[in-house]
Amino acid sequence: MNASPATVIVCPLSKVEETVTRVGAARLLSLLAEGTGMTRPASILPQNHLHLVMHDIAEAQEGMTLPGTLHVRTLLEFAQGWERSRPLVVNCYAGISRSTASAYIIAAALAPQRDEEELAQTLRALSPSATPNPRLIAVADEFLGRRGRMVAAIKAIGRGADAFEGVPFALRI
Repeated sequence: MNASPATVIVCPLSKVEETVTRVGAARLLSLLAEGTGMTRPASILPQNHLHLVMHDIAEAQEGMTLPGTLHVRTLLEFAQGWERSRPLVVNCYAGISRSTASAYIIAAALAPQRDEEELAQTLRALSPSATPNPRLIAVADEFLGRRGRMVAAIKAIGRGADAFEGVPFALRI
């Protein structure tokens, strides 16, 4: 994996420590369900770790936290504060859905000139298992004023290959 400074690295929870160390990341975004254990790597300062609590769901379900506008707004504010001199690591439990959606959202927000379809196709080429959470994508699409283009682009790449967890990958901004 080639990680340049302005790169978002996506990985599963099981690979956070080794990924942060390998790429020299200074910031970490974690998207996990309530109660999922998460230990912040010692090299990540507390103020450089955003831990958003949500379930990997696309529609409201009893007893679960649906990704929403506040989650997207908060992750975008965190991404805007990233100086991009070192990679940003994004993780969810499996590194397949919430984290890939967040990487796509961050890239779309920080490089607004990038075409949504090109970005989605790049995501698919980098991660055959990527299945971005459709709720996060829909909320971000509206929040960023993309008029359905993000949703359509992610729908066009379809569901990723079945996997227990994703393989870490680097998405350049």
